[in-house]
Amino acid sequence: MTEDVRRVFRMDNEVLAFRFTATVSDRAGRTPRERLTDAARLKLWLGAAGLGVTEVSPTGLKDALELREAIYRIGSAIAAGERPRSKDVHILNTIAAAGHAKAALEHERAGWHLTKTTPVRDALGVLATDAIRILGGPERDRIKNCEGPGCAGLFLDTSRGANRRWCSMNTCGNKVKKSRSAAR
Repeated sequence: MTEDVRRVFRMDNEVLAFRFTATVSDRAGRTPRERLTDAARLKLWLGAAGLGVTEVSPTGLKDALELREAIYRIGSAIAAGERPRSKDVHILNTIAAAGHAKAALEHERAGWHLTKTTPVRDALGVLATDAIRILGGPERDRIKNCEGPGCAGLFLDTSRGANRRWCSMNTCGNKVKKSRSAAR
């Protein structure tokens, strides 16, 4: 696949697990856009996220979509001050436990070594573990859904006053500011 990853996916979220959930855009809009339309697209995204695999099966894609949606539902529940569904927590924990990736420092950068036998499962395990770290960690009260029109993407509000409203100033924030300016 020769697609440019930046044209296909948003890769600007600081939280890896939330960057994964952004493979569906305009979640709150009339027509959410699925970007993981096939196994090749998942392979492309995993490579861009530092979790390169040689091949993704249809089962691997199905498992990835199930994980992505569980992460999104848990994050949205937390953002709304609600308790996540136990089924979603079970999916997250099961996929995290199934992975066998090893963290590695290479060329002064953190990365992951995936096993040769189950690289997709390992990559999903990394995503699930990252989600657990953020969804169950001390900053969980800073998880929010984007207020941008149609977006509803997850982000971690690291602003000093905890008053950030958009997943990204470069996308949703600019859209809101441009529409306000045009309305004047």
